[in-house]
Amino acid sequence: MERLPVTSSNIISVGYESAEMVLEIEFHSGIYRYFSVPESVHSGLMSASSHGRYFAHAIRDRYSFSKVA
Repeated sequence: MERLPVTSSNIISVGYESAEMVLEIEFHSGIYRYFSVPESVHSGLMSASSHGRYFAHAIRDRYSFSKVA
């Protein structure tokens, strides 16, 4: 999955596979995949003024995930 770099103190890059509804986020601590994430949530993350705040509010603890690396 291709990830695009973002400006954030904690998040390095973000990728999204719309057909599978999988959001992939590369943090300094590793790469995680979040499942059943609507495209609107991905768009919100990418357009947020603070990617970290948006992640904490709209993604963390809301979607199942697995650590990739």
